[in-house]
Amino acid sequence: MKDITLGYAFCGSFCTIKQSVEALKKLVEMGYKVKPIMSQIVYTTDTRFGKSQELIEKVETLCGEKVIHDIAAAEPIGPKNLLDIIVVSPCTGNTLAKIALGITDTPVTMAVKAHLRNNKPVVLAPATNDALGASAKNIGLLHNTKNIYFVPFGQDDPYSKNNSLVCDFSLIPETVEKALDGRQIQPVFLV
Repeated sequence: MKDITLGYAFCGSFCTIKQSVEALKKLVEMGYKVKPIMSQIVYTTDTRFGKSQELIEKVETLCGEKVIHDIAAAEPIGPKNLLDIIVVSPCTGNTLAKIALGITDTPVTMAVKAHLRNNKPVVLAPATNDALGASAKNIGLLHNTKNIYFVPFGQDDPYSKNNSLVCDFSLIPETVEKALDGRQIQPVFLV
């Protein structure tokens, strides 16, 4: 059993949540103690990809912990030094921008901000349709930010969604292991 507590935060790229849950399962199997976190949108929104209550129950059962889903519950993560690392998966363009610009108006961005005050790693698993458009500058800022690590990503549909990038969710565990050692998994950009 690993003596590492990992925060695992879900944002609203609903079409990739299933892949993210699979990565979470792997981390639990590897022995990480996981505190789940969800944006308000993920916590409350039913979509064609699934019902929010089913996701909450699945994640809480898997982690053995209640989901942190409001800003007040996420804030103590920093002062109480509750986590060793946070994974944001999927990490939307909206969340990328907020983290890059220090905006803390969701449970996920508050958790990241609170955690970063302790100089510990944050792993971002991008899934956004505008990564090579409006979000590109934010990815660049974050790639050059101390304690921020990216799960390798690439274009998921270059002909129909030419600005879209999605990470390889299967690389989350390896990215976490390297980030805990202060290293960025390479290559970051997948072909």
